[in-house]
Amino acid sequence: MMNSLISGWLLILASSSSPSSPQTVEDVFTPEHRNMLVMQVEAAIANAQADHGVISRKVAREIGRTATLEYAPLDEVAAEYKIVRHRMVALLNVWRRSLSPEAQNALHFGATTVDIYDTVRILQVRESIGLLREDMLAVEALLVELAREYRDTPMIGRTLGQHALPITFGKKASVWAAANRRNIERLNDMECRLVTLGVFRGAVGTHLGLGPKGIEIENSVAESLGLGPVTPADWHGMRDVFGEYASVLSISSRTYSKIGEEIFFLQSTDIGEVYERRASTAISSSTMPHKRNPSRSEALIHWGRVIPAEANILMDDIANAFERDNTSRPNSTIEDLSVDAAEMMDDLESLLERLEVEPDRMAENLGRTDGMILAQRIVFALQEDVGKEAAEAHVTEAARASLTQGLSFRESLLADPEIGPYLTDNIDELLDPSTYLGLSAEQADETIAWLASTPATPVCGETSAR
Repeated sequence: MMNSLISGWLLILASSSSPSSPQTVEDVFTPEHRNMLVMQVEAAIANAQADHGVISRKVAREIGRTATLEYAPLDEVAAEYKIVRHRMVALLNVWRRSLSPEAQNALHFGATTVDIYDTVRILQVRESIGLLREDMLAVEALLVELAREYRDTPMIGRTLGQHALPITFGKKASVWAAANRRNIERLNDMECRLVTLGVFRGAVGTHLGLGPKGIEIENSVAESLGLGPVTPADWHGMRDVFGEYASVLSISSRTYSKIGEEIFFLQSTDIGEVYERRASTAISSSTMPHKRNPSRSEALIHWGRVIPAEANILMDDIANAFERDNTSRPNSTIEDLSVDAAEMMDDLESLLERLEVEPDRMAENLGRTDGMILAQRIVFALQEDVGKEAAEAHVTEAARASLTQGLSFRESLLADPEIGPYLTDNIDELLDPSTYLGLSAEQADETIAWLASTPATPVCGETSAR
């Protein structure tokens, strides 16, 4: 049932997948894929220049036909790099060996390295967003199933680490699911800004080398790469969009760290309301055979520390000098951040798939305070008879008497002559936590309905990224 639910939840992504697309975020950042994207961008530039009469159509076709790794093998590019010490020039030099003299001159015409590699980064980040969104939707399906299955399962709600009021586990899972969807929406919003960034403007972003048709050529390049329409303002020296990507992943990591931390503590020996199912052969401790240690939840706490630290590097890079610099060397950080985010999502999905919920232990913990978690309910029941302030004072005193005199909370309430007579007929119902859950189940239902009815893929319209 779970697998079919996930498949249905992810169906909306099927139309955007491609056989040639990277299958993992790690694939997005391989040298092979990076160089392939570089060559695709160069081919798009040549094609756009041919469209606008800058170079011949014949030359553009030649560049497009040879824009594969067959014409720039990694080993040859690596050998050339040892000579020229410039990765863009190394690739172009190797590629040009297979081109006619006219195509050699036209390749990379009017472009600069930052044009190409920033465009490649845009494409890589967009591919990463697509893969991370798939992971987040798989997590959403798992959380929705938990919310649906346990919508009516009572457990204690905790505030400041203390027993507060009853909720349901389904309500808790729905809170996690809604937070996960907000992470998806942030990625979607960021992607809509990402695709509007200019990709072909030259060394200082003024379209020098392309003449009066520079803006039209840039828009043609963007369109052929599935980007645009581009913003009129140059962005190479303002790295805020990559910083935004980092901040979205940072927020996401803290969201999932919170989920991991809750599950980490909920499966502690003293609480025991959930557990991570482990293989029968798995060992938790080398010296304590009885241990049943958390694993994936602990990993999520780790990612909540690591990913924000990585994101901070990209946030720092927003402060570029003048038209641009490369002082923070951000490229490897984008890769590290993206790959770590994917590993985090794998850990979260694995955790939810193997999560065991213990309703009996939840019910047992609901009774640990001997009914005092229903003190608020008692006050509400009494306020019409004795007034709210008097009701609070008497219920507080009953709770103290229960703690200090060895009486049950029920006995303390009934023993108070000022409030006991008003409680005699319905005390058992008032002290039943399963009948005091508020709208926990309804919240879970409404959250599930909202997730099912709201698009989870980007809907890009007018953007403020100008």
